[in-house]
Amino acid sequence: MTQSITRRRVLQTGVAAAAIAGLPQTSWAAGPVVKLRILETTDLHVNVFPYDYYRDAADDTVGLARTATLVKGARAEAKNTMLFDNGDLIQGSPLGDFIAYRRGMKKGDVHPMVAAMNELNYDCGTLGNHEFNYGLEFLQNAMGAAKFPLVCANVLKVNGETLQKPWIVLDREFTDEAGAKQKIKIGVIGFVPPQIVQWDKSHLDGKATTIDIVDAANKHVPDLKKAGADIVVALCHSGIAGGERKGGEENAALHLAKVDGIDVILTGHQHFTFPGGKEFNNIPGVDVQKGTLHGKPAVMAGFWGSHLGLIDLELTKEGNAWKVANFRTEARPIYDRVDRKVVAKVESDAAVMAAAKEGHEATLKYVREPVGTTAVPIHSYFSLVSDDASVKLVTEAQAWYVADQLKASAFKDLPILSAGAPFKAGGRGGPNYFTEIKPGPLAIKDMADIYIYPNTIRVVKITGAQVREWLERSAGIYNQIDVAKGGEQELINPKFPAYNFDVIAGVQYKIDPTQASRYDDNGKVVNADAHRIKDLTYNGKPVTDDQQFLVVTNNYRAGGGGNFPGADGTTMVFEAPDLTRDAIMRFIIEKKEVAPKADGSWSLAVPAGVTMTFTTGPNAANYQPAGIKVEKMGDAPEGFVKYKIVG
Repeated sequence: MTQSITRRRVLQTGVAAAAIAGLPQTSWAAGPVVKLRILETTDLHVNVFPYDYYRDAADDTVGLARTATLVKGARAEAKNTMLFDNGDLIQGSPLGDFIAYRRGMKKGDVHPMVAAMNELNYDCGTLGNHEFNYGLEFLQNAMGAAKFPLVCANVLKVNGETLQKPWIVLDREFTDEAGAKQKIKIGVIGFVPPQIVQWDKSHLDGKATTIDIVDAANKHVPDLKKAGADIVVALCHSGIAGGERKGGEENAALHLAKVDGIDVILTGHQHFTFPGGKEFNNIPGVDVQKGTLHGKPAVMAGFWGSHLGLIDLELTKEGNAWKVANFRTEARPIYDRVDRKVVAKVESDAAVMAAAKEGHEATLKYVREPVGTTAVPIHSYFSLVSDDASVKLVTEAQAWYVADQLKASAFKDLPILSAGAPFKAGGRGGPNYFTEIKPGPLAIKDMADIYIYPNTIRVVKITGAQVREWLERSAGIYNQIDVAKGGEQELINPKFPAYNFDVIAGVQYKIDPTQASRYDDNGKVVNADAHRIKDLTYNGKPVTDDQQFLVVTNNYRAGGGGNFPGADGTTMVFEAPDLTRDAIMRFIIEKKEVAPKADGSWSLAVPAGVTMTFTTGPNAANYQPAGIKVEKMGDAPEGFVKYKIVG
């Protein structure tokens, strides 16, 4: 289905004269002109079908099958196109978990995600951080059948060689604006966040290391140019963030744009869209309207197949060198939201669905297998403002699992606390991205709904002071409420990911959002005198700085993910072999019926004279949160609903 470029999209790029086939030819160009359309998918996370396995229902906001229709339409609009993927392919949906944990991948097998992508003739791809979640052998087997090359320049084997080819030069023949054939060498280089060695330490320790993204680019881009690359495309599975470069950044795309020799940057990892996206406003070097990073064209194509990234390049030849003379960028969606309802813009591509059909149907059967029952509803609609049953089930199951594992250990007499976060809490996932399980049977799909990541259980041994600071870091999710200003104020900081809002069960505390956050978004202390955590107690007594606790968490957090005090990889005392999700499932099987109850172990301090607001999903109206009073105020953008907290 051919997509027209709307006036709004054109104006977003800052190139009002853009046409369907690309850019108008530069009038002063003396030599040949080639218009090349670069297409990007990113962060697909094993979403092939337009289907939500957690809700066991169709979902028009996701799926490579829908993006594929945009790909074919975009190709029909342009003479010359290339298609790239920017990583995070094989993990992120129950289809991915089914292949990894139930079916398995041996050498020679074809992963459903790869089978679907092979239908689209990708030119090249790179690795995302989630490619490493199941281990290196699984990664190699899963991607072994890909009919497109993979590049990654900053993951190294222990012998110093890169895990994948760092770069590749693709010899292509394009048709110029005069109808003549032009041979152009397209260099492609890939990058992944260097933090994978922390996030997947159990899989990578002693097997692979990483280097800084910009350092890797400075090392390899000159080699790409020496190999004859006319134009260099960076597949950067890393997001866009401002600030001074210090090295080792997780989101380094903006810094990467400064590297000489790179012409185009395809970004991802953050699950946002670019151009557009208010998340990138007011960052020096970022032009949100034109879609540039330090003047270079860039695109970020959402997540789960929600968008197709497009960069239209006008290449001109000066002597023997090809240059980017003009460009436009676009993030093209697979759906619109009309009157607060999702309206699909395209149909699914039949060939892509057929390629993954067997895996899809097997996954449906797998996720519907029963494991127990729940006597109460389990939902996350108010998980960011009050104690919550969906998180409580996780923390209870974790503590139950670890108490059994450590009952004969040297740590058996230490108190066990349990940290959990509300992974599905709306945000960039949309107004339906919440856990909602009604009383009755619990199936495997519900385990993945409650705990969406394939994390494994870890235990850290920390002090009471570190517990307090852990919670202070978590409380950074709240904007500071200004009592003197009064009136209506937004409570939740949209830049703070919900998966970093750890609740620690086993202690009791209040959070005071009128205080400044002690920590910035990167986990650095910026307000040393501020204390949001109040009345921290254990068994009714104040927690002292020198008390010793075991805290159950996951491998991501214990290894340093999110930069939490007391969780940097040095405090771990137990590494479980099991997934957190499996521990939850065992807990439910053991109990047969669960009834997780929010017991008010933490609460928000509600100041007088201020109307603190937050957004949640429409179905929140069917429930009331525990320990706090809220009232619906009305509709909010993008299908959300606005609530206020009543004092």
